[in-house]
Amino acid sequence: MKIIIDAMGGDNAPEQIVVGALQSAKEFNVQLILVGRGEEILACMRKNGWETLPSGVEIAHADDVVEMHDDPAQVVHQHRNSSMVLGLKMLADGQGDAFISAGNTGALLTAATLLVKRIRGIRRAALAPVIPLGNQSILIDAGANVSCTPEFLLQFGCMGALYAKHALKKVNPRVGLLNNGTEETKGDDLRKEAYVLLKEAGEKGMINFIGNVEAREAVGGDVDVIVADGYSGNVFLKAIEGTAKYMSNQLSGIFRRNLISKLGALCCMKGIKNLKSSMDYRNIGGSMIVGISKPVIKAHGSSDALAMRGAIRQAINAVDCGFCEAIKENVSGMTLARER
Repeated sequence: MKIIIDAMGGDNAPEQIVVGALQSAKEFNVQLILVGRGEEILACMRKNGWETLPSGVEIAHADDVVEMHDDPAQVVHQHRNSSMVLGLKMLADGQGDAFISAGNTGALLTAATLLVKRIRGIRRAALAPVIPLGNQSILIDAGANVSCTPEFLLQFGCMGALYAKHALKKVNPRVGLLNNGTEETKGDDLRKEAYVLLKEAGEKGMINFIGNVEAREAVGGDVDVIVADGYSGNVFLKAIEGTAKYMSNQLSGIFRRNLISKLGALCCMKGIKNLKSSMDYRNIGGSMIVGISKPVIKAHGSSDALAMRGAIRQAINAVDCGFCEAIKENVSGMTLARER
């Protein structure tokens, strides 16, 4: 297996990306291609104790870098020699099995769609991060598609279910539509129409649709796949991240208040560490862009070496579980009969 990595994408590139990749090459026994400015990559290696490239790791030189402010619609044409674009071209050409970038999200989504292509029959690719709360669930879409049609949400639910089944090993994953109430009549026209389609898919045995879910149930482990348009999904995701950060800061302040609270913290330190670890995005890796013909992972923009190792682990799992192939095999059932 060979994973292609955009070494220049992200706030901590290239050093943290390179360090995480080189650590992973040995830990996971996987071949890696670091795409980016060769001299900078080599300098990062030497700075961190590697004099030569480890076995199975190679560098593909790319002069240009896609910046966070670059227009996603113009990246493929204006940054043809960038690490992101060249890496995706390599994936499309079969030189690797998966691609990872912590760079510009919109640019990655657009370039992956243009170069690697969507699976035939899929209307829109979607960001599908794993929510580390409860029993781990998949949120789809988390920001790639602000405006959606009911059919988009139907496809998100079907693709999310296949991702949960193959990548997370969920048995008959529960699919819920994120809404402002659990009743069938709740929500705007988009939610109401999507509910009908998802319910029909459930009756046909395509998915295990459990109906509408409110945000509080979605984070409590009551659902395995949370279906949303990109706007509400992104708001939901950011609210979770903000709440987790707030709670972590509050707990830290409580336990440091006095000697007794510090002693209390020592007594439950193992539980605190386990909780913090379970909520740490770095252990998850990144957001899979579901609907692209080959695995493409958007790592967090602030990814450090640990987060990059998580993303590489996620990429290996994505290739091994074959969920892209599963979507290709089931895509016919994800299209409205009147539009076939």
